[in-house]
Amino acid sequence: MTPTPEPQSPVDGYVGRFAPTPSGPLHAGSLLAAVISWLDARSADGEWHLRIDDIDAPRVRPGAADAILRTLEAFDLGWDGPIVWQGQRGPAYQRALDTLMDTDRAFPCGCTRKDLATHGRPGWEGPVYPGTCRHGLPPGREPRALRARATTRYWAIEDRFLGAVAFDLEALGSDFVIRRADGIVAYQLATVVDDLDLGVTHVVRGIDLLGSTPRQMQLYRALGHPPPAYAHHPVLVAPGGDKLAKATGATGVRADAARRHLADTLRRIGLAPSDQQAPDAPGAQLAEALEQLQRRPLAAYLPLRATLPGATAAV
Repeated sequence: MTPTPEPQSPVDGYVGRFAPTPSGPLHAGSLLAAVISWLDARSADGEWHLRIDDIDAPRVRPGAADAILRTLEAFDLGWDGPIVWQGQRGPAYQRALDTLMDTDRAFPCGCTRKDLATHGRPGWEGPVYPGTCRHGLPPGREPRALRARATTRYWAIEDRFLGAVAFDLEALGSDFVIRRADGIVAYQLATVVDDLDLGVTHVVRGIDLLGSTPRQMQLYRALGHPPPAYAHHPVLVAPGGDKLAKATGATGVRADAARRHLADTLRRIGLAPSDQQAPDAPGAQLAEALEQLQRRPLAAYLPLRATLPGATAAV
């Protein structure tokens, strides 16, 4: 079955965002994501907003958010408007949860991870939810999490970087968690609510989040809104094949070496500065990259090649 692409938001302008989690400093991989997102927005004369995804308190590290802001400023990656902090947006998330529950687009679930591992068949991103609580909690079970109903199985988008992409939401896991057992609102719902309130028209993010797209499209539909345009870019991976992250050995980029770090990042994209031996200040490098994008769109430079020792770009 070939799914029909979901209609996307009518776009009068470009509103994008970058949403780092303050679990540590920006490293080469997260800097790459920030630069691609910023260039895509600015080359379209669009807005680029900053959201700090600090809703998952156990992952937040003291001082990390301030370090991220200082790094973005050192790289001349300026943002528009006030910073959005997810940790301050609990009422907005609760309103969305109430709407989904009131319209039967979500339901309470009493299953544990052990239950899913035991009864869920293998899926692309872990066990597929077997529907245990979909029609009501079984006798003796207490609600733990809230799940969104995966009412549409097949989804399709025209990804601005990847081209046509189709999804099978059943194979991705079926009904998915929107509020965890610990009470924390899950990434899928928080991102949709935040992007709706900010008026985001273009989502640019790493290909590691591609599987989130149909889940979030399901939530957009359930909340009565069309989804934004999506673009998923390659990510840097560590020598072992996993995404480059703190857990796989990534270290923070140094603000005092911003010229070199930015030149390396632009070179990975294919927008190397004219003087790679003695790179200009970050603002001048970004301006030169934007000039190149006037002649050739960013999508034409992807997939990219990485020059980080021992790391490659995954697509």
